[in-house]
Amino acid sequence: MAVTGDEFKKALQQWASGVAVVATHSAKLGNQGMTVTAFASVSMTPPQVLVCINESADTGEGIKESERFSVNVLSSRQQDVSNHFAGGLSQQERFEQAGWTTGIQGVPLLNDSIASLDCRVVEKVHAGTHWIIIGEVENTVCRGGEPLLYFRSQYRGLSEQ
Repeated sequence: MAVTGDEFKKALQQWASGVAVVATHSAKLGNQGMTVTAFASVSMTPPQVLVCINESADTGEGIKESERFSVNVLSSRQQDVSNHFAGGLSQQERFEQAGWTTGIQGVPLLNDSIASLDCRVVEKVHAGTHWIIIGEVENTVCRGGEPLLYFRSQYRGLSEQ
């Protein structure tokens, strides 16, 4: 291997990204959600997005079971929500800490996020330690606001020029 894990991580920290919570609901596992920064658009026609989820994450199991998920783009005021969904709390506690409603796909949508995308899984690709999950967007809710950003292992916000 030409690049060590630490070198790779350091290089990736140079990329600023938005912060989102991916959530799902399955009959067997209930509500599940996790913080992600690996989220991107794939296609406009049909409207598709992708999220990357570590194969050890319990939220991934729920998505595999339900074949549905939401992507909730966090606002600059939602650092606490990002931290709650990043781990350390049970799935139940995560959802108790954040206001949410149920989307048309039956998955949780976070109330105060600046946008929520309600998705149906169309493809899963295993790559290294992660699953790349591609979803077709069935519905969107846009609420507006400033995005929460993550850069060099810290939360950031937009600065006006």
